[in-house]
Amino acid sequence: MNNPVRPVPCKILEVKQETKLEYTFKVETDIKPSHGQFLQLSIPKVGEAPISVSAYGDGWIDFTIRSVGKVTDEIFKKEAGDTLFLRGAYGKGWPVEEQFKGKHMVVIVGGTGLAPVRSMLRLFAENPGYVESVTLIAGFKNEEGIVFRQELEGWRDKFNCIYTLDKDKIDNWETGFVTQFVSKVPFKDFGDNYEVVIVGPPPMMKFTGIEAVKCGVPEEKIWVSFERKMSCAIGKCGHCRIDETYVCLEGPVFNYTKAKYLVD
Repeated sequence: MNNPVRPVPCKILEVKQETKLEYTFKVETDIKPSHGQFLQLSIPKVGEAPISVSAYGDGWIDFTIRSVGKVTDEIFKKEAGDTLFLRGAYGKGWPVEEQFKGKHMVVIVGGTGLAPVRSMLRLFAENPGYVESVTLIAGFKNEEGIVFRQELEGWRDKFNCIYTLDKDKIDNWETGFVTQFVSKVPFKDFGDNYEVVIVGPPPMMKFTGIEAVKCGVPEEKIWVSFERKMSCAIGKCGHCRIDETYVCLEGPVFNYTKAKYLVD
């Protein structure tokens, strides 16, 4: 009988520095997640942390991690060849097949909010015709905080891209918050055949959602992903609960019609 909370030891294949604070760990595993799901990464006698899948393929998963506490600090000490313990995958991911396929996709992300949509964007980029089009708005606090920069530049050839920094000015990038650029998306040209994905810090998701609605986007066409301190990840401990909603089970991906009410 499979134990859903038993960690499995897995070898780190590669460690790539994205920024001063974020690293991507490629881990060898046969776990096959869905776009937008998360896993629990752990180190014995230290603890575990929920981390979104930022990419995956046959026999491997990428985790893009920001060092923010005891567990992630210890993970950052690991090198290729070392062992990480994984369990999962957990949660409901993006409804790619059910809702997104064949649509015009608008993806709006802030900072490391790019990680939970990266595997999905790769799918769109590598499979022309899977969706009608992709409009990607990606915002970062400053140039030093840009993650997946090489991929972002490559996506300019495949997607309609708006990249922005909060205050910094660099070539081919806008300056300002992502909320300022929602109105530039030609929603009317998409008819009814589009969906909107928003991922980032809670205030960014809140105000970006509000801007999208102001632009005439129906709430049911907006999707967000919640970042919570998952513990058991199977709906038993209640650490991730907001009111009566267990984010680890019903999320982390939610439709905006429900997400707008999920406030701590």
